[in-house]
Amino acid sequence: MLTVAQISDVHICRGHEAARRDRAEARLRQVLRAIMALRPRPAAIVATGDLTEAGDLESYAAFRAILTEETDLPVYPGVGNHDLRANFIQAFDWPADRLAEGFVQYGVDLPEGLRLVMCDSLDEGEAGGGFCKTRAGWLRGVLEGGPADPVLVAIHHPPVVSGIRWMDPSPDAPWIGRLAGALQGHDQVQGLICGHLHRPLVSRLAGVTVAVAMATDIQLTLDLTEVDMRRPDGRELLVEEPPGYALHMWAGGRLTTHFCVAGRYRPAVTFTRPF
Repeated sequence: MLTVAQISDVHICRGHEAARRDRAEARLRQVLRAIMALRPRPAAIVATGDLTEAGDLESYAAFRAILTEETDLPVYPGVGNHDLRANFIQAFDWPADRLAEGFVQYGVDLPEGLRLVMCDSLDEGEAGGGFCKTRAGWLRGVLEGGPADPVLVAIHHPPVVSGIRWMDPSPDAPWIGRLAGALQGHDQVQGLICGHLHRPLVSRLAGVTVAVAMATDIQLTLDLTEVDMRRPDGRELLVEEPPGYALHMWAGGRLTTHFCVAGRYRPAVTFTRPF
């Protein structure tokens, strides 16, 4: 059995007010400590973007410092719409062999024969996702030209509709079509894991299960009613629910995803006698 933890939407923000900065960093530490307490310990951590709030080098340095202090697991990061590619590359001293024509796209072999393929949906200056022909062609080439080993694809933006209207992409957005086309017909793809929504959900794209992790930062309020973002109506958009992460389990040729809340809670039932 292999487990891989996923964190997303960390939003480290060294250039912002102290309360917001401290909250983001404390919540990240809470999640990392929860991951490190898991048994069995995960083989790796996948970080699906929005590692910082503004893509600045100071915030990337703070993110890396927290990782160093809290975990010794390998961490495989990607970029989200709040990141900046050039600063990400500089801050992580990113190797050229983990770039695809300048995009943060790469593959790594995990234990138990599972391969992680990280994709880049950052369209700088835009909140929504992007996946151009270059990126889609690279993914298609990786899936067609690589071994038939099972693959877990990671990307920041979910290519699905959640029902939370102000966050949702258009279902016929060209970037979603290109991503779906790259995935179509590749049975080795066991799942597509994403972030961005600050809320867990499961959907499907091109026959592939899409699992979206909650944020380590504050969570998105579940509100499925119509909204006009040009007319403020006082509704709650985000809420200070506990931070969380996803745990992806690969066992018996099947991928299972657990959505986990980080923190210490009082046991409700303990195993003290046989059932």
